[in-house]
Amino acid sequence: MATKGESNVVYAAGLVQGVALVTFPAASTIFTSPSEYDFSNTQYGAMFLPQVVLAIGASVAGASLATRHGAKRLYLVGLAADLAAMALLLGSQAFTSDQGVAYGILLLATACLGAGFGLTVPSLNTLTAVFHPERADRSVLVLNALLGLGTALAPVFVAIFVGLGFWWGLPALVAGSLAVLIVISVPLPLRSDTGAAGAADRSGGIPSRFWLFAGFAVLYGICETMNGNWAQLDMTSDVGASVTVASLALTAFWGMVTVGRVLVAAIERRFPTERAYRLLPFVVAIAFVAIALLPEGSSALGVLSFGLAGLGCSALLPLTISFGQAQLSSMSAAVAGGVIALYQVGYGVAALGAGRLQDAGVSLPSIYGASAIVALAMAALSLFVTRRGA
Repeated sequence: MATKGESNVVYAAGLVQGVALVTFPAASTIFTSPSEYDFSNTQYGAMFLPQVVLAIGASVAGASLATRHGAKRLYLVGLAADLAAMALLLGSQAFTSDQGVAYGILLLATACLGAGFGLTVPSLNTLTAVFHPERADRSVLVLNALLGLGTALAPVFVAIFVGLGFWWGLPALVAGSLAVLIVISVPLPLRSDTGAAGAADRSGGIPSRFWLFAGFAVLYGICETMNGNWAQLDMTSDVGASVTVASLALTAFWGMVTVGRVLVAAIERRFPTERAYRLLPFVVAIAFVAIALLPEGSSALGVLSFGLAGLGCSALLPLTISFGQAQLSSMSAAVAGGVIALYQVGYGVAALGAGRLQDAGVSLPSIYGASAIVALAMAALSLFVTRRGA
């Protein structure tokens, strides 16, 4: 059983990781602004490819690395990688006049963020489940609610710092928070006892049922990223909203992700998590249709639509992890990393694919409309994921 201090540090790390993860998407209008970095949609989308590749690699390798070196060491290395990402993002500000150099620095920054995310998030999910074995589903939802709260705070901070005249205040704030977390975490035990599980994982192979979770994670990654990475650009370019209102739309999305996770955890006795899991993809599909049909000038409706999308996405990723850990006992220690890795595949598809489609002449509302089909496919797959023992 973990101490209260260990649990609090894990939860605090989830919050800070959430802010770090959305720091780059929250600054999307900065990256595409002619007065700042002046990137095209394709350049902006491709900027996240190193993040995807490194996050996948770190997540996949995480289980065996945790067995060899311990979850604490992976967690600390992940935080250090996040810190390096923020430092590089801050440094890129000195090269906005040389787009090639700035872009190269940012590619390295997103690579560091991907490694940090891929090492830290699976470690945090594993640690919180081990720390609270009697209520693992709820503890994982709470952790991910805090991660979601961090993602909701990032666009708020960007809007505040833009208003103050220095948007880079956000990465500076995140860097300071990460440094404090590292200092506090070093003396703590943070034991996860994954050694035996890791051995079972290596000897048992990958159950065929895992690929249901893998497919769901990819589809979810596409749906989440269409909101998380493209909401602000849709609001400014197609709805005609101001940058501040666009930041509010992104905040509404991530804020409702957090609210939804807390709500599902709070009502699990009256409304089983399996039922919520099957229902939420339909909410995502409805939200995508609403976003696709937004008329110009409907800023308030846009904020509400992205908030609805956040509610739909809310509990899907943490529940995929906890369901997988419960059902795939032969590889339970590797489930979090595997799901995060496949989620990142979907992230890459939506981040790069949506950018290229736009530069090829496809409107962003049309892409949102097509994304509703992805959400419906996710709804169909949820029926099989929740069929325990099938």
